[in-house]
Amino acid sequence: MPELPSTLRADLRDYQREGYNWLARLAHWGVGGCLADDMGLGKTVQSLAIILQHAGDGPSLVVTPTSVSTNWLTEVNRFTPTLKIQQLLGRDRKEAITALGPFDLLITTYTLLQQEEELLSTVNWQTVILDEAQAIKNSATKRSRAAMALKSRFRLITTGTPIENHLGELWNLFHFINPGLLGTLTSFNERFATPIERYQDRDARLKLKKLIRPFILRRIKSQVLEELPSRTEVTLDVEMGPEETHLYEAIRQQAIDALENSGDTKGRPLQILAEIMRLRQACCNPRLIDPNSTIPSAKLELFSSTLDDLLAGRHKVLVFSQFISHLQIIRKLLDEKDVRYQYLDGATSAKLRKERVDDFQAGIGDVFLISLKAGGLGLNLTAADYVIHMDPWWNPAIEDQASDRAHRIGQTRPVTIYRLVCKNTIEEKIVKLHQDKRELAGTLLEGSDLSARLSSEDLLDLIRAG
Repeated sequence: MPELPSTLRADLRDYQREGYNWLARLAHWGVGGCLADDMGLGKTVQSLAIILQHAGDGPSLVVTPTSVSTNWLTEVNRFTPTLKIQQLLGRDRKEAITALGPFDLLITTYTLLQQEEELLSTVNWQTVILDEAQAIKNSATKRSRAAMALKSRFRLITTGTPIENHLGELWNLFHFINPGLLGTLTSFNERFATPIERYQDRDARLKLKKLIRPFILRRIKSQVLEELPSRTEVTLDVEMGPEETHLYEAIRQQAIDALENSGDTKGRPLQILAEIMRLRQACCNPRLIDPNSTIPSAKLELFSSTLDDLLAGRHKVLVFSQFISHLQIIRKLLDEKDVRYQYLDGATSAKLRKERVDDFQAGIGDVFLISLKAGGLGLNLTAADYVIHMDPWWNPAIEDQASDRAHRIGQTRPVTIYRLVCKNTIEEKIVKLHQDKRELAGTLLEGSDLSARLSSEDLLDLIRAG
């Protein structure tokens, strides 16, 4: 059994020690791995342990989304103080890279990885870790190319969602950690992606699972954390009023007419997605369609009454929406109610982001409004015991990641997750898609999310009535 580095300042839980042992074995064999543990199970501390094991032989690199980089700096100082944190700051980046040596850990972002591809590819790294590695899921991007150019002794990717949209993303992640294992992208599509996604080929799925299993480690909370409190998910049905229903139906019919009369076949998928976006916004609040609308929003009314009940019970609440304009309407409501809250979206700086998280955890504010994409990663918000999703997102794994901001190590109370879904609308159809995605995922990656690519006809079905 591999020895834990003596300078690691952490008491690893049993499953985390098993994770470190697995990583150490892969590194010894000279192959890469994907640590795909559920959100909140400590992927960062397991990753730091394997970095520390090889730190004396040379520098290591962590590439992370900008929103998560502060969390890495905090965790390094807490668990591995013997590592010397380096960052690509200022103009002397070439000099900083050249000076890297043993026990140096460079923490940078995907944006800088792309900008400094040539410079970073000159270093012989001991360990390279891509955190939230779905960032390189698209093989055609410059970001993916920059990642592939890195040279390292051991490659690790960490992600709670190994696949977000289609199997081609899995191929690209494996092309980074173990090039050649899954063949070329063309052969992979022929052997696995097309049979599995188009024809639900069970044999192809089992063969792929057998091929990737040795290189993916995924544990979910229910398997390893007996002490974690319960998690309950509840769908709250929203009944639109007559005016709101008429508006939604008018937009839906306009969408069908526009798509049927469009002669642009090349741009058709984007046109369909644009119409779907309008329908989803109409479900949230008529003011997302027309800022001057006076039509009342049934969803906002249900949110308001639900929130009143939760605050009366002294609960703290995370509120997620994918639409920033929707969050702005909710902000106005909270101001009118004189409810204290914190706010976070993609425009919030890393410094302010940390301050607002710390303030919420310290009890400053009863509600935290968060845009889904900006707040789904790298946040510990265990002060909250309720989560409200104002609008369903395509990918259930992204919603789960957001909910896991509250349901993670350190949470002592049961967590309840509400999803507000408008009845007889496109939102109901999106929620039904979630179950199909989870079932396919469970058979392949034992809990990670997998969704086959939706065709134009599939997307149109979301708009059609019935």
